[in-house]
Amino acid sequence: MSDTLTTIGFDADDTLWHNERFFALTQSHFAELLADHTDHETLMQRLLEAERRNLPHYGFGIKGFTLSMIETAIEVTDGHAPASVIAEILNAGRDMLSHAVELLPHAAEAVEHLRRQYKVIVITKGDLLDQERKLAQSGLRDLFHGIEIVSAKTPEVYARIFNAYGTGADQGMMVGNAMASDVVPMIAAGGWGVHVPHGLSWEIEHAATPEHKRYHEIPDLAHLPKLIETLTQGQINATS
Repeated sequence: MSDTLTTIGFDADDTLWHNERFFALTQSHFAELLADHTDHETLMQRLLEAERRNLPHYGFGIKGFTLSMIETAIEVTDGHAPASVIAEILNAGRDMLSHAVELLPHAAEAVEHLRRQYKVIVITKGDLLDQERKLAQSGLRDLFHGIEIVSAKTPEVYARIFNAYGTGADQGMMVGNAMASDVVPMIAAGGWGVHVPHGLSWEIEHAATPEHKRYHEIPDLAHLPKLIETLTQGQINATS
């Protein structure tokens, strides 16, 4: 395992720009639509169960989320969900697919700073068209040396990407808000995993904090250049 860092991967949703809050708002509207059929907690649990079931079929993203809401609405109404409710769910999904992109604090500055010395890439999951739209609207697209929109983030996927764009996963770093997708599998691939917690997080992305020397946590992306500088200085001191 090499201690030289050459390539930095960034997650997109809730790392570079806001995303989960749109899911939260839609879930609240979903609960209002079905308030006569079940309570909020039960509905959210049923929705989460549907999302888990459907991930292997629909993958990550708004389209799969919308289909899971429709499935849940049918289940909790015993097959009698009104057409008007289904139409409202479909409208909510379309609204999510057209929301404006709002960058998180320090995202642009961190990428602009680090690209001067490292290869920087985006590695994100979700609907292809939606992620391409958000990248285009973010104003960040041209700052990256590579963009990968994948169906899953696994150690094997990270190994492939960091071999293609950099010098291997062991000389790569993945930065993101999702412990289960951005951090844990990157460390398993031999790289650094940097967790940037977000106020809202999807339960499916929860995972135990790794006890590993290549795991780090920072409060926001403003702290990323300093973290990398510290790691690089440690490498220099170790070899001098």
